[in-house]
Amino acid sequence: MTPPNPLLVSCRRLFIKDLDVLARIGIHDFELGAPQRLLIDVDLYVDLKATSPSSDNIEEVVDYDFIRQVVFKRIEAGHINLQETLCDELAQLLLANAKVLAVQLSTRKPDVYPDCSAVGVEIFRCKS
Repeated sequence: MTPPNPLLVSCRRLFIKDLDVLARIGIHDFELGAPQRLLIDVDLYVDLKATSPSSDNIEEVVDYDFIRQVVFKRIEAGHINLQETLCDELAQLLLANAKVLAVQLSTRKPDVYPDCSAVGVEIFRCKS
């Protein structure tokens, strides 16, 4: 995948694909009663110079655990009406990491409609 912003050509892209979580999300009656599956993709763009390990040490890079912790902490915080809200909140939390320059994030609900594989939202955010 090519970075969507030419300013990111000197970045490393870290990603998590199809993170499968149970989330309390949605506005419909059938969504309010119980958690539902939510699939999340996260692409982080980090400065290549700031994340090129010289000692082969995890502290020199952005750890995948950081991404998962941000997602799970927000999901555990409580009900979210809209996928748009969740995407915006997760992007803001991920961009708070000093090494992260941009984030591309999508969420999708795979079990809402029987006639499609998923419904979802995707965003891209950059630090200025």
